[in-house]
Amino acid sequence: MTNLLFIQADMATVVDTASQVVAAPERITLWDMALNGGWIMLVLALLLVLAIYIFVERYLTLSTALKGQADSQFMEDIRQHVHRGDIDAARNLAKETQTPLGRMINKGFSRLGRPLPDIQAAIENEGKLEVANLEKRVSLVATVASLGPMLGFLGTVTGMITAFQDMAHAGNNIDIQLLSTGIYEAMVTTVGGLIVGIIAYFLYNLLVTRINKVVFELEVRANEFMDLLHEPA
Repeated sequence: MTNLLFIQADMATVVDTASQVVAAPERITLWDMALNGGWIMLVLALLLVLAIYIFVERYLTLSTALKGQADSQFMEDIRQHVHRGDIDAARNLAKETQTPLGRMINKGFSRLGRPLPDIQAAIENEGKLEVANLEKRVSLVATVASLGPMLGFLGTVTGMITAFQDMAHAGNNIDIQLLSTGIYEAMVTTVGGLIVGIIAYFLYNLLVTRINKVVFELEVRANEFMDLLHEPA
């Protein structure tokens, strides 16, 4: 009987304690944080979408170009046509291959009959044009990587200005809730700017690595073509 009384007393204590517990605050989502960041978060979102779009478009283009350079059968077919003396067939094959390598080889064939240094210069110039085309809009991704943190810092400054303005207008009635809006905006925009900058910087370096690989392959194939012209018929 005594044990039963102790159990009832313990249960009453637990119920009384649970009734005094304050409900945990609702957890805020990333979407709510973005909305509380102000207009700068919208600009950061647009910049991130732009960087991702350029990355996807350029990455697919670079992958196609790299696949064309890695096709060893193309250069082997060119070599066989040249050894047979069928220059027209070799040039037609280069024209039909819609890749930077094909256009470079075609430019080399268009200079046949001239001194070899002139042919090599023509190939190099065409290669520079192809690389410039591959690098198109990649600098915008680097711009987003630099601009994201700067806009985040701008949001930090404007948020703190808002907080101090609220303090000035409140007079002696200052409380933490009054300052929370401006401080919240300042912190959220800082995080948003850093996230956009980090993602864009990562995407930019992936593209640069891909471009360097394409350039290396183009140089190798161009030298291979020049060696082919030096070979005896």
